[in-house]
Amino acid sequence: MRPWTRRDQAYAGRTFRFFEHGEAVLVCGGIGPEAARRATQAVIALYSPQLIYSAGFAGAATEALRVADILTPRRVVNANDGSSVDTGTGEGILVTFATIASPEQKAKLAASFGAHAIDMEASAVAQAAEARGVPFAAVKVISDVADFALPPMDDFITPAGQFRTANFALFLMLRPWLWPSAIRLARNSSQASRALSAHLIQMIESQTIHPTSLETSTRR
Repeated sequence: MRPWTRRDQAYAGRTFRFFEHGEAVLVCGGIGPEAARRATQAVIALYSPQLIYSAGFAGAATEALRVADILTPRRVVNANDGSSVDTGTGEGILVTFATIASPEQKAKLAASFGAHAIDMEASAVAQAAEARGVPFAAVKVISDVADFALPPMDDFITPAGQFRTANFALFLMLRPWLWPSAIRLARNSSQASRALSAHLIQMIESQTIHPTSLETSTRR
């Protein structure tokens, strides 16, 4: 597969990094709904895609999904207001939640919305795409199972949707009781990242997406 071409472009006072490959373009939007919304608006304005995918990590809300499983949800639900978007393809329900969901929150979202997985960005991407008349779909990889309690990470996400890695590492250094979950998280994330990358490459090479924008997040 040919390499991706990196291109930095400005939109609405912010600089976004895009990766182009043939008729596909990828933008790393960042963590959370606001970062996802801004990136979606930018890629639509600058590239006029025929289809937007929200691609990234999600947490399982059912025991049937395991780490590195790929979910292409038929419906994406906004947990904040209950609104939803039918993607017209795939199966299962992805619920977008404002913060990193605990096992208890995952269970509540599964009970309330029939959620199979939880993320932090997809519904914002869907709403931004819908507002501009661009079809939307999602492809997510499971990075943590339903009963896995992630280390406390919300406080290390910046308003711009970036993760303060150095600050989080220092936080962990002083709390050895969190090391096992952090190590497990790193292993799961690495495994999930490889699975998602392979799946996206297969989609592009088989021409199942074109001309398409992939809006990605690095962490749920």
